[in-house]
Amino acid sequence: MPTQLCRDLKISFPMMAFTRGPDAVAEVSLAGGIGIQAAIGFSPDDLKRALDRIATRLDGQPWGLDVVMPSGFSTPDGDKTSGGGMAAASDYRKMLPKEHIEFLDNLLVQYGVPALPPGTTVQNAMAEWTDAVSRKQVAIGLEYGPAVIANALGTPPADVVEECHRRGVKVAALVGTAEHARRHVAGGVDIVVAQGTEAGGHTGEIASMVLVPEVVDAIGSTPVVAAGGIACGRQVVAALALGAQAVWTGSMWLTTFEGQIDAAVTSKLIKAGSSDTIRSKAITGKYARQLRTKWTEAWENPANPNPLPMPMQFLLTAEAVERIHRHAKETGNVDLVAAPVGQIVGRLNEIRPAAEVIAEMKREYYATLAALRGIG
Repeated sequence: MPTQLCRDLKISFPMMAFTRGPDAVAEVSLAGGIGIQAAIGFSPDDLKRALDRIATRLDGQPWGLDVVMPSGFSTPDGDKTSGGGMAAASDYRKMLPKEHIEFLDNLLVQYGVPALPPGTTVQNAMAEWTDAVSRKQVAIGLEYGPAVIANALGTPPADVVEECHRRGVKVAALVGTAEHARRHVAGGVDIVVAQGTEAGGHTGEIASMVLVPEVVDAIGSTPVVAAGGIACGRQVVAALALGAQAVWTGSMWLTTFEGQIDAAVTSKLIKAGSSDTIRSKAITGKYARQLRTKWTEAWENPANPNPLPMPMQFLLTAEAVERIHRHAKETGNVDLVAAPVGQIVGRLNEIRPAAEVIAEMKREYYATLAALRGIG
């Protein structure tokens, strides 16, 4: 039987799939789940192209958009904003410490990463990412009629929640503790995604097996979606047994044809085991689970500067990341190539079509339910 959240979202399979690939989003929605398009790292034009692609693939099936609008966003003057800061990237760049710039330059020299060719414009959208950009992404997304808009870091600003509800769009938000979940519900969030420490990207310290029932018990009738370490049908059943009404998947789509980032990253993911990740501030300035690499080692070394607060870490490293990826493509040297990914990376051993991945997941889900009925 479908859960209440499935009925509310008009889906037949209790799964949300967070991915950067619009075709992966479409495949999941077409298969009865709900694909969630990542917005972070997309310029406004790139995001529009991704949403156009989704719109051409779907015929009324629901989909969603994930944005990053952090609570506690650092502003250029060092204060904190609750999500309403509108500073430009250029204002932040003026505040980048010389010590951090020199450290990053020396790191790239150490690994033989050359400068970009003269006249090259940085294409990495993170070079311009701020809270103001996230708000633009929400506005763009709402024009395409999503079923859900999810925020990855904190309770979305009240005006954003209000506008989503005015348009009939449900608001989801990720949490790492039961207390965060209570704040979300108080702030008008409709769906709480309880993300355990196993997950890729921004995550806390509590494991999914502990976190999910804590959150379910803490917020009553508000639906909970389980995230972190989920990539097979057995895990979907386990999440429902813990009280969740659906699961949130992410890392598993990185090694699908439709969702992979680039060849350098994919090759590292396929070789990695479940113990090859670390929670580090090296990418975003907030703790995020990612591959353990020479990049994370350098930022974790106490002899080096600490990562800057979000969004300044993005702005500091955007050009460096582009140089690293260009160098990896040209030389095959992937020592510094990093990627957010969860501990489930140990199961990601080959590149597969997204439709095949979700079909296998559904088969195992129904087989597991049948097996459990036999035990009962």
